[in-house]
Amino acid sequence: MNPPMTLIIYILSGAALGSLMLLSGIPAAPLLGSILAAGCLSISGQFEPAQWPIGTKTLLGIGVGTVIGTGINRDTLTELQTLWKPAILITITLILTGLVVGFLVVRLFGIDPLIALLGSAPGGTLGMSLVGAELGVGAAVAAIHAFRLIAVLLITPAVVRYLAPIVKAN
Repeated sequence: MNPPMTLIIYILSGAALGSLMLLSGIPAAPLLGSILAAGCLSISGQFEPAQWPIGTKTLLGIGVGTVIGTGINRDTLTELQTLWKPAILITITLILTGLVVGFLVVRLFGIDPLIALLGSAPGGTLGMSLVGAELGVGAAVAAIHAFRLIAVLLITPAVVRYLAPIVKAN
């Protein structure tokens, strides 16, 4: 099958499951559904890997960044006046934890340090995959972050819903 048609099939499958997942009530369901659909389709071996036109990933990154950026407003800045200390602590802790985990992964599993460090870095799948691609390890970093993202999207909301009332009661 020609690459543009293959890409269209991936996009349609992602859109279909992403849209269907809206009914699940899972947070970020469209994102999770599209990742699962495209990933399963790719893993099935029925289609060649998608070949994105040059610049497409950059444009998508700009689009995602713009969506996130438009969520930053005056209310966000007001919130940061009280949350800047926890934000700094969380950021430093995540970076240090990512580095420690990355070095542990290198020691325990002997994988490429670049893959381990970028794969354990706190960041979005798209952002870290783009950094990995620029350094020649994009597919491996994307695989680690995709697995992490799927697990986090499935597990964290349930854990938070369970623990929030317990923490609030104390």
